Amino acid sequence: MVAWILVAGAVVTVAVMTALLYKPLRAVRQESALARAKRDFHLQRERLEAQFFKLASTTGKPRGLRWTDCDFENPVAYARDRKTGELSAFVACTISFEAIEGGPMEDVEAVGNLRAATSVFNFRAKVWTTQGRVMFNLNPAEAIAFYQGVVESVGAENGGA
Repeated sequence: MVAWILVAGAVVTVAVMTALLYKPLRAVRQESALARAKRDFHLQRERLEAQFFKLASTTGKPRGLRWTDCDFENPVAYARDRKTGELSAFVACTISFEAIEGGPMEDVEAVGNLRAATSVFNFRAKVWTTQGRVMFNLNPAEAIAFYQGVVESVGAENGGA
């Protein structure tokens, strides 16, 4: 009889300890995963930026313009989707365009103006990717704030190696 009481006490103790340690252990695991994801982003950044430019420049947006260059800034802001937990990286960039010959923008003087934007990269299944998504006229902090109902900031860093 005493043995059963001891076993029940041990089970309750383990359950209480598990409940008390769950959040701190989960937070440590998430921080470790975030650190690895950030490291991987920087290791793959050149490839990701090239992939972004290739995909974004083939969308046909803005209409009547051809992407000629995309200059990425060093700092990176990270955000996590509130529902899925998916991590995203936001990088400020400056984009150059030229008018497509015979298109509606050919005679528009402002075509040559540089455009500020934010490029978006996603961490899915432990792999960084991009779909060429760009948010014009928003810096990374503004982009995260604009989507604050969907994402939460998990930090920013200077993207230098």
